[in-house]
Amino acid sequence: MALTVLFVLLFLFLLLGVPVAISLGLASLAYIAIEGLPDVLLIHRMIGGIDSFPLLAIPFFILAGHLMNTGGITTKIFTFARTLVGWLPGGLGHVNVGASVIFAGMSGAAVADAGGLGNVEIKAMRDAGYDTDFSVGVTAASSTIGPIIPPSLPLVIYGVMASVSIGELFTAGLIPGLLMALSLMVMVAWYSKVRGYPRDNRASASRIWHAFTQAFLPLMTPVIIVGGIAAGVFTPTEAAVAAVCYALFLGLVVYRSLTWRHLVRVSMDTIETSAAILMIVASAAVFAWILTANQVAAILGDSLLSLTSNKHILLLIMLAIVLVIGLFMETIAAITILVPVLMPIAQQAGIDPVHLGILLILNLMLGLLTPPVGMVLFVLAEVSGERFERCVKATVPFLVPLVFVLLLVTFFPGLALWLPEMMYR
Repeated sequence: MALTVLFVLLFLFLLLGVPVAISLGLASLAYIAIEGLPDVLLIHRMIGGIDSFPLLAIPFFILAGHLMNTGGITTKIFTFARTLVGWLPGGLGHVNVGASVIFAGMSGAAVADAGGLGNVEIKAMRDAGYDTDFSVGVTAASSTIGPIIPPSLPLVIYGVMASVSIGELFTAGLIPGLLMALSLMVMVAWYSKVRGYPRDNRASASRIWHAFTQAFLPLMTPVIIVGGIAAGVFTPTEAAVAAVCYALFLGLVVYRSLTWRHLVRVSMDTIETSAAILMIVASAAVFAWILTANQVAAILGDSLLSLTSNKHILLLIMLAIVLVIGLFMETIAAITILVPVLMPIAQQAGIDPVHLGILLILNLMLGLLTPPVGMVLFVLAEVSGERFERCVKATVPFLVPLVFVLLLVTFFPGLALWLPEMMYR
């Protein structure tokens, strides 16, 4: 009875538009009240859920991304990517993807990529004569590379919830992230051939070198983060602090593009975003405890395993569940709810938790590009000035290469696990 009330209230609150953190908290509180448990249990479980050293990486990675955006780093990245691949057919489409790959090593969030690079990319493509639907579509799709290539905020959340090495998750995301970029560039090339999009003149070696020197210090950000973690110099949490220090160094000392007013605004934005994410994690910790206490995951796992013992079919069923949840729920909230349910099933089926984490994030990225939630689409609708419905239509063709990569990584787990096995196991 109490468990039924828990789920009914949760979905009712979500349908009414109540924030996810509050929905989870109120539904959990109702369960605790019906079961006659002490109210203080809610607070105790919430505090325990965020009392984790790896979670400190979240505000620092968010702050680093905001500092890079505000400090004008995105423009330097875009310029370098343009001189490098702008001469290819549909050049600015390839630049769009390439810039997202580079920026992914700094922000770790799709929305940050869409908001930071999107304005620069869409304006440049419009000025060069590209159709708006193509510009918005490739910008939306390429922004989802951010949470796959390290550092990644969703992977940090998953690592904490699933008790999986964040370092392994970060390295596991490199090859799938590059595959996403490659598949999108193939799509861009096809579009460009069909529509006859222009290309830049091939840049001279001196021009490429000049752009590289201008972007060299920003390009070192992912090298410092990933290289430092891989070399054992610092943990992912400490890497986040290093990223902030480096971003401050670039903005205040090297480029002098940050002012005290910028720092205040960036700090307030970081506090707001971090608080929202950590409230979801805290509320989800109570929800996860209730599910565990009632053995919901074990019951669901037994049901799925009774249908099939084939690992790949089981993965496809799990991905279908994740896809449906991702259509209606923000990424962080979906992770905190799904991990306690899916992890026991994966363990029973012998699915590697690192592989599951990459698949989970890849799948949830599709939800950022589809209504009704579609956070990236809302950001790009504001950035481009286009209607939300038109942004949805423009993005649909670019879901094809992303789904292809998801299936590829599903059936060939070595694409995600080869690097972690080489470096950590």
